Amino acid sequence: MKQVAEEQQDFVKDVTKMSDDFDRWYTDVVRKAELADWSGVRGMMVVRPYGWAMWEAITRAFDDMIKESGHENWAFPLLIPREYLMKEAEHIEGFAPEVAWVTRAGGNMEELEEPLAVRPTSETIIGPLIKRYIQSHRDLPKLTNQWNSVVRWEMRSRLFLRSREFWWQEGHTFHASAQEAIDEAAMILDYYRSIAEDWLAVPVLAGRKSPAETFPGAVHTLTVEGLMRDGLALQMGTSHYFGQNFARAYDISFSNKENDRELVYSTSWGISTRLVGALVMAHGDDSGLIVPPRVAPVQVVVVPIFRDDQGREKVERFVKEWTPQLKAAGIRHRVDWRDERPGDKYAHWELKGVPIRLNVGGRDADAGQVEMVDRLTRQKVGVPVEGIARRLAQELDDFQKKLYERAAKFQQDNSYELGTLDEVIAHYRDKGGFVWTQWCGESGNCLVCNRPAKYRVALAKAY
Repeated sequence: MKQVAEEQQDFVKDVTKMSDDFDRWYTDVVRKAELADWSGVRGMMVVRPYGWAMWEAITRAFDDMIKESGHENWAFPLLIPREYLMKEAEHIEGFAPEVAWVTRAGGNMEELEEPLAVRPTSETIIGPLIKRYIQSHRDLPKLTNQWNSVVRWEMRSRLFLRSREFWWQEGHTFHASAQEAIDEAAMILDYYRSIAEDWLAVPVLAGRKSPAETFPGAVHTLTVEGLMRDGLALQMGTSHYFGQNFARAYDISFSNKENDRELVYSTSWGISTRLVGALVMAHGDDSGLIVPPRVAPVQVVVVPIFRDDQGREKVERFVKEWTPQLKAAGIRHRVDWRDERPGDKYAHWELKGVPIRLNVGGRDADAGQVEMVDRLTRQKVGVPVEGIARRLAQELDDFQKKLYERAAKFQQDNSYELGTLDEVIAHYRDKGGFVWTQWCGESGNCLVCNRPAKYRVALAKAY
């Protein structure tokens, strides 16, 4: 079996090189690979089918996880009365600059008696509603989740990473004890770690945020953080333990086993379409995307090669002989019959990051094989079509593992141990990555205050 590395042909044109301008490279790839684009409303994006298919793969995986552990999907209102929003002071203070308000409605643009907030997150609408369904300890835990979009009036927008409207899931759970709620927040964080590492092939650091970065109104916030290829960290999921803070604000209580009234303990947690941006920045190269097979809309693309109608008929007969095997095996594939040159098709699918490309010409048909090229190494391998579905399934598994290993090595190569604040400042003048150091937990200046360290923390420049 012949195995050679494909020449680094410049199939993909008009994409800024990552090393020249990472920000522009990212925008080029997201738009030209047809993941998303800006709409006619400033700061609001349209997610195109290829990008939405990646988000759908993430949603299916996570939805399966939470349903297995007893969570149920709900739908709560988009608009929140100002009265509800104002009840939890710390929460609204944290979100006030980002809230969009509806003040007029109807054909005559009549002013509303009370402004309605377009949800930036749903704690303040869920609290007053969920209390209807919680009376006794027998009603707990109440494990809710919803899939929706939210609006946050961002002033600086970036596709997937920071837009005024984005899509996510937001879980909100209510418990009879503090420990049960704390355990819930930790369990969800582990689900998020699995989504990042097992599905998106992005290694993450999982841990607790500092008090200054804790979600408004929460007792503590847990997070998973990935390292992008420009050396900046990206928050890829958060899980919050609220204690009784929101229950107190909205009087969500229950009769405990001793028949006394007690406030519930609550959590909230979310991941968003930001994860699509994460896989772009964690894996891409100068030719565009490299998509992990587990979330790839197209895992295998078949590129027929022929010169005339007779050659096409021959290749088409051959392709139709074995592609049903791929469908039966659940391999997401596409045969590219577009009227384009082979090189243009290669560029198209390289930009989109499809893990495996199969080139099929007349001589391949005669030999009963295809030429396989993987997006990560660009190696060409002749593969017999007999048992091809089994071979491709193994190749896709290997691709997923190699992509994770590459990202893990990048994280390892860009992680540092530093001891003083001066070293940290000097480091970030020229480099990125994760910096591990000691922190007393009381002061932002503890790297120079010489107090006994309580925590080992990771620092990074972040999106």
